[in-house]
Amino acid sequence: MIRQMKYFQAIVRNKSFTQAAEECYISQSAISQQIQALEQELGVSLLERRNRKFTVTPAGEHFYKKSLVLTADFEKLCRETVQIAHGKDARLCVGYLKGYSGREFQQAVADFTEKYPDVAIQIINGNHEELYDELRLEHVDLVLSDQRRAFSDEYVNSLLVTYECCIEIVGRHAIADMESVDVSELRGIPCILVASTGQQENEQTYYRDIVGITGEFLFAENLEEARLLVIGGKGFMPVEGGSQPVQQLGTTLHRVPLLRNGKPIRRNYCVFRKADNSGYYIEEFADILKSKFPVNA
Repeated sequence: MIRQMKYFQAIVRNKSFTQAAEECYISQSAISQQIQALEQELGVSLLERRNRKFTVTPAGEHFYKKSLVLTADFEKLCRETVQIAHGKDARLCVGYLKGYSGREFQQAVADFTEKYPDVAIQIINGNHEELYDELRLEHVDLVLSDQRRAFSDEYVNSLLVTYECCIEIVGRHAIADMESVDVSELRGIPCILVASTGQQENEQTYYRDIVGITGEFLFAENLEEARLLVIGGKGFMPVEGGSQPVQQLGTTLHRVPLLRNGKPIRRNYCVFRKADNSGYYIEEFADILKSKFPVNA
């Protein structure tokens, strides 16, 4: 029936049996017979024939639209099946937040590559907007990112976890021994953010307008550089991810819960992929990543 669907699609698209037959490399009589056989199997008329012309029936219109989805899914299924059989040709590109401090993503990559050693996996990192653009332009298959905009039907948006925000600060600072700190108490201390040059303004705007941090902002290219600035007493760093709300990181860094107006600030972390970009390895990596997060965090 798949082949008959494609014949029918060609006829509707070309509005001609003759041109459809040429496109499908079969004779006009053969394509007519195939459509008649399809109609007999369905028990409905898809085309209303009048001499040498035809119109598409309402049932035919419905079948045409739905069949486009079915044949596209079938072709994709065939490609994926071949890829799985020849894993060395499979590719997967995944991304994660540049400043993300949790280990869940790295654990997911480790488990995935152990399970599928022949799949070539490419990993990128970036800030929220950079990852969004990479996903929108289909340069990446899926990303681990924070939620900063309403969910869209164009994407598969899977909530992984909701964490309460923290900051990291050098152990010798007075705030390091506090049970929590409000954003209003951080005004005189520089805020250190992990951001590339092109994303510094976006990150600063988010942390100033949404999180409520109003002091000076400093920037680092990566998490290691940012932590060195914190250890050097240059400021504090908001924590991206991390499953423990209060954690002493050795003797140099302390993690302190961050409040706004006395209440915890919560951040959603999700795995995003485009709704029209699914596949065995994409969904498998997403499932592995989900398994790394606590269910009720």
